[in-house]
Amino acid sequence: MKTSSNIASLGRAPISRRGLILSAGAAGLATAASPYGAFAAGPEATLKVGFISPRTGALGGFGETDGYILDLARKALTSGLKVGDKTYGVEILDRDTQSDPSRAGQLAKTLINSDKIDMMLVVSTPETINPVADACEAAGVPCMSTVMPWEAWYFGRGAKPGQPSPFKWTYHFGFGGGEFFKAYVSQWNLIETNKKVGVLYPNDADGNAIRENLAPALAKAGFTIIDPGPYEDGTTDFSAQIAKFKAEKCEIFNTFPIPPDFAAFWRQAAQQGYTKMVKIAQIAKTGLFPSQVTALGALGYNLASAAYWHKAFPYKSSLTGVSGDELADGYEKASGKQWTQQLGASLALFDAGAASLTASGDPTSKAAVAKAMSTLKTVTIDGPIDFNKGPVPNVSPGPIIGTQWVKAPAGSKFPLEYPTTENATDPNVPIQAKLRPYNS
Repeated sequence: MKTSSNIASLGRAPISRRGLILSAGAAGLATAASPYGAFAAGPEATLKVGFISPRTGALGGFGETDGYILDLARKALTSGLKVGDKTYGVEILDRDTQSDPSRAGQLAKTLINSDKIDMMLVVSTPETINPVADACEAAGVPCMSTVMPWEAWYFGRGAKPGQPSPFKWTYHFGFGGGEFFKAYVSQWNLIETNKKVGVLYPNDADGNAIRENLAPALAKAGFTIIDPGPYEDGTTDFSAQIAKFKAEKCEIFNTFPIPPDFAAFWRQAAQQGYTKMVKIAQIAKTGLFPSQVTALGALGYNLASAAYWHKAFPYKSSLTGVSGDELADGYEKASGKQWTQQLGASLALFDAGAASLTASGDPTSKAAVAKAMSTLKTVTIDGPIDFNKGPVPNVSPGPIIGTQWVKAPAGSKFPLEYPTTENATDPNVPIQAKLRPYNS
């Protein structure tokens, strides 16, 4: 038997959905360090799938649920992946970028050149996804990604509006500026404000894409955008920006920062009196996960957020068969931590990856897998994917649902609740609560 801190070979014993959930719960947040039985010799090849995410560092919140999702995916693939009349073994080789873009690219190159992967899956933020996708594109390795604005993925990597896609091997599904626009307009019209929006957009791929695509659309929809200009990641003094938002009486605040930057800004905003003015504090990229918001204490109550996945989504995982409630409950029982929206997004990536391999007809052919990705039409736990109807080639859009962090009732297991508050980008998702003013 061979084990590795980052590689787990898969056995062949079948597992029921209930068994899958229970065994994952027993395993807890088992990471790739957990031993798995070597895949029994079979008639077909064993496929190698790379999985890269930020599990530690400034973006570590995105990888907090990785161990649980990897355990689910590996157990679902225990008996192999059936493609036509053949069954293939599957190895998932997972790697942590440590929130370093340079490391992300190097990990991808090692998986491609040394480990000889057949397909890459990569998740969460341009700092992680773009260098990995670029490495795959250069090497001719099919790559699927999710959880970053598609504009930052597509145009941020050199594609030009109105021109043919320069990408043959890399594909991305999920939200973009259009989904944020629909969700924010829907969300912000739920509360009466002066429609002045103070925006804090960083000088990075996310911030620049949002500034170029989302801010102008919001202005056309009747909101006055107050933008003090881009700031660098890691900024520690936001006094100038706060002063401008106060002077302009911005009752709506919107930002797309890395988590440490928002924590610094929001504490300074409270100290300098700006939070008392804010009726809607709409945050993205940060504040997605309960641990980040809990760390803010009372300043986290009533922050408006948006979910690229929520346990209320009415879809099931095509790979594992679990529903949103089953996924969230299983994670909470296994980890003792509150569920996060990353659970569904990461599992959806494995849903899409498995569906691509199956649809290829020959998962050992990188060209066949890439072609299958280009026309993939399937349903994941995150909802439908259809690469035939993307806003641009290589992209399938996905929903963003308005949400809010609210103080949980006394006696609750966790200090915060995270209800949905609007559903403009997917009416199939139920609305669970009315949006509350931040300063109420």
